[in-house]
Amino acid sequence: MNISLIGSGYVGLVTGACFADLGNKVICVDNNAAKIKDLKANRMPIYEPGLSDLIKRNVKESRLSFTTNLKESVNRSDIIFIAVNTPPKENGEADLVYVEKVSKEIALSMRSYKLVVEKSTVPVNTGEWVERTIKTFNKHNIKFDVASNPEFLREGSAIEDFMNPDRIVIGVSSSKARDILTKLYRPLKAPIIVTDIKSAEIIKHASNSFLAMKISFINAVSDICDRIGADVVEVAKGMGLDKRIGEKFLAAGIGFGGSCFPKDLTAFIKMAERAGYDFALLKEVAKINRDQKALVIKRIEERLWNLPDKVVGVLGLSFKPNTDDIRNAPAFDIISALVGQKVKVKVYDPVAMPKAKAVLKHGVKFCKDAYETARQSDCLVIATEWNEFKELDFKKIKRLMRQAVIIDGRNIYNPDDMKKLGFNYTGIGRR
Repeated sequence: MNISLIGSGYVGLVTGACFADLGNKVICVDNNAAKIKDLKANRMPIYEPGLSDLIKRNVKESRLSFTTNLKESVNRSDIIFIAVNTPPKENGEADLVYVEKVSKEIALSMRSYKLVVEKSTVPVNTGEWVERTIKTFNKHNIKFDVASNPEFLREGSAIEDFMNPDRIVIGVSSSKARDILTKLYRPLKAPIIVTDIKSAEIIKHASNSFLAMKISFINAVSDICDRIGADVVEVAKGMGLDKRIGEKFLAAGIGFGGSCFPKDLTAFIKMAERAGYDFALLKEVAKINRDQKALVIKRIEERLWNLPDKVVGVLGLSFKPNTDDIRNAPAFDIISALVGQKVKVKVYDPVAMPKAKAVLKHGVKFCKDAYETARQSDCLVIATEWNEFKELDFKKIKRLMRQAVIIDGRNIYNPDDMKKLGFNYTGIGRR
C-alpha cells in the first residue's frame, strides 16, 4: 500500500520504517527540515535498537523516503497516518493544535479518496474533530474516512513490539476503512480488535493508565516493606506468578517516566473530568509516582547527614534502558533536588548524555563512565537499569568512592552481596 506518516518523531519514524519493511511504500513527513536532512543521510534523531539498519535497508529498497512536502505525500498515498506530537497543556490536557493543523492541510491537499488515521495518542472525540476539520476545508468534496489506530510501542523494543504485537486496535466508522486497515495489518498475524473510534481512543489511555497504576501499586507496597522489614522483590514475585496479576510492571523503583505514562495518565484524568467523573484512583497513582523521587533524597540524607558539598554520582539519565529519551526521567527530578541542596552531582548514561547536556546546565559534571562517576563520590544512585551497571567491578567502585554508599533506585543488585562487599546499600522496599 501507499502510506504517509505525518510526523517523523518516535512513533512516526518507527511505524513508517516497519510498514516499509512489510513491503509497503512509505513516506515519512516532517516540517523540521534539519531532521529530514539527517534522516536522508541515515542520521537518527532518536536512539532505538535496530532502527538505523531498518531504515537504511528500506531506503535502499526504495520503499521508504523522507520529505517536508506534506501536499505531495498526501497525493501519493492512500492511507495517511497522523503521528504528530500531542504535548500536555499546563492543565494536563493534550494539546491538539498540531493534529488540527495537519487535518486542515490534508483536506486542502487531497485530490482522491484518503483514509486518515489517528496514530498520535489523543483524547476521546478527537476523531470527530479531525473529521469535522477535513469536511470544513475539503472544498472539492473528496471522499475520505477517519480511523483510530493507537500505538503500543515500548521505547527500547519498539521494532519487536510493532512486528509481534499483543493486539492491533483499529477504530472505524465504515466498512471500507475496516477492510483497508485489516488488510494492511494482516501480515503481522496478530489479533485485530475492530471497534468504534471513541473506544479505540480510550483503549490507549486506559491501557497506559492501568500499567502506571501497577507500578505505583508496587511502589506503595515497597514503602510498606521498608517500614516492616519485608523484601518487595519477593513480594512482587509471589504476586506476579498469579496469572490474573502477571509479573510485568511489578518492579518497584523510583517511579515511571517517559513521554507516555505521565502524559497519558494526566490526560485520562482530565478526560474523565470532562465527562463528569473524578478519577481519584489515578490521581493517587500520580502522587505515589511523585513521592518516589522524594524518597531517594530522603535515603541519601539518612546516609550522608548534611548534603551541602557532598558528592553524589547518578548512574542513568534516560527514563528506561535502551533509549536516549530523557522526557520525565526520574533522574532529572533527583538531580534537580540535589543541586538545589548544594550537592555536587556527577552523572553518566550510556546513550543519553548528549540530550542531557542540553538540559542540565549548572552544578552537574558529566563523566565518561560509571567508574569516573564513582570516583570521590559519597554516594551512588542507580536511576536507570542499564545492563552495563549490572556488571560493574564493585571492588573497584568501593576503592574509588569516598563513602561506600549506594542507593539502588531500580533494585538491580542483591542486598546481601553488596553488604558483604562493604557497601552501605539500600534498595527500594529492600534494605
